[in-house]
Amino acid sequence: MLNATVTDTGQITLPQEIRDRLKLVSGSQISFVIDEEGQVKLFPLNVPVQELFGILHRPDIKKVTLEEMESAISEGANDWT
Repeated sequence: MLNATVTDTGQITLPQEIRDRLKLVSGSQISFVIDEEGQVKLFPLNVPVQELFGILHRPDIKKVTLEEMESAISEGANDWT
């Protein structure tokens, strides 16, 4: 796990490993998203999408077919009605 400390002004310095992995340089912009489970995710905003290929890869995730994706989307949409 990588750690950072929040300063009195609310600033943090991202660990070098994170900056390297996300290809962040001075002046790079990032976005923070809080997901439905309350986890905070950080996304670089000015990195070409091609360079992010595989960044979210998790080997334990089961691959699904397009049909399974469509079914899950449909089920999720039905939960809103």
